[in-house]
Amino acid sequence: MSQSDHGRESLVFGMHAVRTLLQRRPERALTLILQKGREDARVSELVQLAQACGVRIEWREARELDRLAGGERSQGACLQVRPATTLGEGALDDLLERAGPQPLLLVLDGVQDPHNLGACLRTADAAGACAVIAPRDRAAGLSATVRKVASGAAETLPLIQVVNLARTLRWLKEREIWIVGTDDEASASLYGAKLTGPLAVVLGGEGSGLRRLTREGCDLLVRIPMKGVVESLNVSVAAGVVLYEAVRQREAAQ
Repeated sequence: MSQSDHGRESLVFGMHAVRTLLQRRPERALTLILQKGREDARVSELVQLAQACGVRIEWREARELDRLAGGERSQGACLQVRPATTLGEGALDDLLERAGPQPLLLVLDGVQDPHNLGACLRTADAAGACAVIAPRDRAAGLSATVRKVASGAAETLPLIQVVNLARTLRWLKEREIWIVGTDDEASASLYGAKLTGPLAVVLGGEGSGLRRLTREGCDLLVRIPMKGVVESLNVSVAAGVVLYEAVRQREAAQ
């Protein structure tokens, strides 16, 4: 996380992200800041949501909102919030208990770009994952940019930050969760892998891929078939490919 992101951890921006938080986590909302002069339907909806849960509303110039968003496009809506509680390993037991018999988890081994983390959260939420797990150190955490890119998913899908990822993978194995990692050099294809049942999908960080201990913690390593000249996919794209293959197999097995 960059210093500028760290300073904006208490800000959510972007129309969809702001609306999702007002709808689903109104107790965290403090002040809604909207672009002066905007009176369209999307802004009116935010005003109604804020008024319904007693959130203060301020109107400011567009350049001021973009400044608050650290130079990102605010889309005319920023929301000052109470920072989300960081979840650690201790939250996993209860989370898996509530996830049902076939939990789906996304594990990210050192994703540092907040845009990639946000996109992964959005994809994982869409695929029905119950949580995203990532290391606490040397990896992106929840920030305003992550929340914006996640388009609301960061407010509803738990991000579990763990001290020791290899230890967490062992813990998941003890609970009979099948752990499948992606590796460009793997001999097995994604499309030959069994992805039904309790499953954790593990993806490496930008450029470096899975670390050795993470790789050794997987039950199976698979590669995504590449037909063109590029050698690998962006981590958020790879997450979508693997998670939706799991979704396909699960729906076919019903």
